[in-house]
Amino acid sequence: MTLTWAQLRDLKCGELEGAADGWGRASNRADAGRDRIETQLLTGLRGTQRGAAAEAAVGRLQQMSRNLQYVYTECGLLRTTLNSLAHELRLQQRALREALDDAESLKFTVHADGSVTYPAAGEGLIDGKPLPGGTASVGSLPGLLPPSGLVAPNPNVAKAQDIADRVAKAVRTAAETDWRYARILRRLRAEEGLKVPDATWTDAAGDAAAVRDAARGYLRDGIPRDTSPAERKAWWAGLTDEQREEYLAVYPDQIGNLDGIPAVVRDAANRDNLQLLMGKLEGRDDAKSETQLAGLREIDRQLREGRQPPMFLLGIGDQGNGRAIVSFGNPDTARNVSAYVPGLNTSLDEEFAKSDLKRARDTAIGAKEINPESPSAAIVWLGYDAPQTSVSDPLENLDVMGEGNAEAGAVAYNRFMAGISATNRYGDPHVTAIGHSYGSLTVGLAAQERDGIPGADDIVLVGSPGTGARSANELGVGKDHVFVGAAENDPVTKLPNSKEASGIGAGVAGGASTGFVLGASAGPVGAVIGGAAGGIAGGFAGYSAQNAQVNESEAWFGTDPAHQEFGANRFAVSDGPHPFARGHDLVEAHSNYFNPSKDQMSADNIARIVSGKSEEIQRERPR
Repeated sequence: MTLTWAQLRDLKCGELEGAADGWGRASNRADAGRDRIETQLLTGLRGTQRGAAAEAAVGRLQQMSRNLQYVYTECGLLRTTLNSLAHELRLQQRALREALDDAESLKFTVHADGSVTYPAAGEGLIDGKPLPGGTASVGSLPGLLPPSGLVAPNPNVAKAQDIADRVAKAVRTAAETDWRYARILRRLRAEEGLKVPDATWTDAAGDAAAVRDAARGYLRDGIPRDTSPAERKAWWAGLTDEQREEYLAVYPDQIGNLDGIPAVVRDAANRDNLQLLMGKLEGRDDAKSETQLAGLREIDRQLREGRQPPMFLLGIGDQGNGRAIVSFGNPDTARNVSAYVPGLNTSLDEEFAKSDLKRARDTAIGAKEINPESPSAAIVWLGYDAPQTSVSDPLENLDVMGEGNAEAGAVAYNRFMAGISATNRYGDPHVTAIGHSYGSLTVGLAAQERDGIPGADDIVLVGSPGTGARSANELGVGKDHVFVGAAENDPVTKLPNSKEASGIGAGVAGGASTGFVLGASAGPVGAVIGGAAGGIAGGFAGYSAQNAQVNESEAWFGTDPAHQEFGANRFAVSDGPHPFARGHDLVEAHSNYFNPSKDQMSADNIARIVSGKSEEIQRERPR
């Protein structure tokens, strides 16, 4: 059916918004039901019941929760679709009414087909009589001065033509808008049945993308992407409940990853976005998607377990090597907050979801045991692309030798930490920045940015190849607040400096196997790194072992943080297993710092620092 200007003029956009409100209420009820299942029913079952029947009940409730989550998402999308449709139609309705008002004031007549009749006006150049009126329609040319120059145009011609064109444009745009949203609304329908399988979430991911594309400027342009975390916090606080609900329904990825938004809101948004991401990746069969999907599923599994300390999903995404920020404990209500940055070879995969999340959880548990009166939150922050190594192609390992990834990560890390400071209810919590492996370089560079790491009181560096700094005083918190853990059998803490490694070309050219041999010929350190990182690391680690007495205070990225010349506090850690000890991994000592079952001394010392009890750490002499 062709839309007329009269229909557009008389359209009741409020009815569309009323329908949107109805879908919003349905979405809210589904969300409330899901919340009750997660926070009451499942918690009660897990805490009081055991056995097969209880496990079956938990499984059914989890499925119901997931179904309600889908209902919440789809109903939320319907609400935003209708509100956005009303918003866009109202804009065209306003443009139409302004054109009609102009026509009325000029005493023009707008006909049903959109043409505009105008009266006689002006005067002829010869006889001085008013020039005759006429009708302007869409696409017609306004009266022009003829070549003779003897007849002036009626001044109403251009005005009438402008009104006709404005009326036509408003109607045409409204019709295109109606058609675009009709397609979206036809798509937003659920499959029959009570179960929501993975394939349905794949459809939901497509639905969300379609609604965003259709809605365009309705909500998206209001998101404060280029402002400070404090300004974003104020923006969110100033929204109505309805506006917040719409943003969470349509843009969970942006709200969930926006530094300065409260943790509970980010968590809610990211849990929904997690489902959409899994649905999106379900429809792909490339290796990267399959790897990230496995990581997302493991994070989802842990979130649904209801484990303690409670988990907060503060960031999630599939860009680059993947993004994931998980907190154990609420960082907005904690007096002690730590944020750990993982390093080399970390990406959004199942190993990260199991190992790196466990490191943060172990830290949170340890901090609570040491200082139970002061609530703590421990975060694992994968908000950047950590360098990845390749055995098959050693040239891909060049990233780990440079600071590019760490520099980009430092900027993002500081934005995140500024957000933590902005939303914490205490205003000035005790904050510890933790860097492991290459992540310590990221933290070190973040600390050396102007004004340092926002809110940071202490810095912990473990398994570090250097921070890009020559002394602890360059890290912005004072050398007395920089703490370093370096295991005797951790080869990464004994990498050479870049000058010593200037001859590693043979390691690069030789590839992974040759790198391992070159490293092995120089000693076990070289063998470990050669095997793990390919020819590059094998070459420079082997060179280091042969030249151990040269510039012993220098690491690959600046001064060795564990060396006395750096000036930090070195805390005691286990030596870790020898690289070739039977039954142990080659680089196991590099991975044990947070694990209380493998290095209780290190885990306890990290927990002491994080919980504000750094004066109680066990110390070790610097190198």
